Amino acid sequence: MKKALRIIGLIAAGSLLASCGLFGDEDEELEPMELVDIDQVVKVKKIWGSKVGGKSEFLRVALRPASDGSRIYAASYDGNVTAYDPESGSQVWRTELDIELTAGPGVGEGYLVVVAKDGFAVLLNTSTGEEMWRADIAGESLAKPLIKGNSVIVQTIDNRIQALSVFDGDSRWSIVQTSPALTMRGSSSPVNVGNTVIAGFDSGRLVCADIDNGTIIWESLLSPPKGRSDLDRLSDIDGSMALVGQDLYASGYQGRLAAIAAESGQILWNREISSYEGAAADWTSVYTVSADGEIVALGRQNGNESWRNGSLLRREPTLPVPFGTTVVVGDLEGYLHFFNTIDGEAVARVRIGGGAITADPFVMANRLFVQSDSGQLVAYVLVEDRPKRTAAENAEDES
Repeated sequence: MKKALRIIGLIAAGSLLASCGLFGDEDEELEPMELVDIDQVVKVKKIWGSKVGGKSEFLRVALRPASDGSRIYAASYDGNVTAYDPESGSQVWRTELDIELTAGPGVGEGYLVVVAKDGFAVLLNTSTGEEMWRADIAGESLAKPLIKGNSVIVQTIDNRIQALSVFDGDSRWSIVQTSPALTMRGSSSPVNVGNTVIAGFDSGRLVCADIDNGTIIWESLLSPPKGRSDLDRLSDIDGSMALVGQDLYASGYQGRLAAIAAESGQILWNREISSYEGAAADWTSVYTVSADGEIVALGRQNGNESWRNGSLLRREPTLPVPFGTTVVVGDLEGYLHFFNTIDGEAVARVRIGGGAITADPFVMANRLFVQSDSGQLVAYVLVEDRPKRTAAENAEDES
């Protein structure tokens, strides 16, 4: 189902997909793997929850919580944008835009930007929620927008990235890449490195550009298309990219996961892993989820595989996001799964609700924020359970 939902044919898609048997009886889908009981080694505590807005099931939009370090911001498909206190979950402000939203929020420089289904970017003031402007970006966006300096960076599904003026929304520059005949539904979110922005495209290519003027600094082919049919040659870079220091980590569908030098575009190492969701990283490891739902950890310096967990096959897990001593993923039934970063063993599981979780979990300090497709936003912490000390042990320490 995940593949069927994501694939969009730009040229003669219907006949192509039918000929490939994606929707026929010849290729009957396997059911999601059933969950088995686990030992709850780690205690996960819910600290607050809130209803952001309406449902977005099956739409695969790019709505995920964001933060400026002092507040948590979330947007819903039915047009609500809300600021919360991250500690208590109390609402600071809410703005109802009366439009359907598909991406955001992106936060920076005292502003917040979301993107509407009808092809408009909307900028809000983070202090008050006041709308500053709306700008026509002439396309649908499924990528988290970026605010840096005087620019709002937006990427649309037609293989175009553009910069808008943060002051009035006027276009500053744009870069367009050639679209393949067949692509996945989605876009990777642009990443800021210094005064540059790095974006991934459906051609399997990464492009680094100057934020101020759009000058291309380097291009790198992450996932070269291969095969004879358009379906075989899918190599989109649609998932999240991770940045640690000057090292960028990205992956493509039916392609590679690679470490790239952000200043030059040089590929430092790569591994043959197909992923819709992209890559996340901490100081020691890179984490991804394969196209069929295996959670994979690789060494950050050399790309050697550390562990692999197949307990969520076909459950459409999100990107594994580092959180404390765990990595956490959501799934199609609203469960959050926590895995030990050392060996990949499942250590905890909680359920946010009945709606699927398709947006990557978001971590701010020691808190985890998760937004479900049913419009719920929930905050969690990991609770360290320490064995109670006996009176004799306390007396021994005091002596």
